[in-house]
Amino acid sequence: MKYLVYTLVLVFALSTTSCARQVVVKQPATVTVVKKLPRQYKIVRVNGKRYYFFNGRHHRKTRNGFVVVRV
Repeated sequence: MKYLVYTLVLVFALSTTSCARQVVVKQPATVTVVKKLPRQYKIVRVNGKRYYFFNGRHHRKTRNGFVVVRV
């Protein structure tokens, strides 16, 4: 009976510990979506990819509009 209790305590102790010592939760990055760019935008190619440049920011075209990206 004593070994059964020791075994159960050992199994319980091993099942409650985790390999992860610390869990870090980060806030998601904010995404700016622009439905329509003004007429003054410029098309720029960076590393073979097409970006739309306006007001000092690069935009990438998506289904929902244009997303501000870092290049």
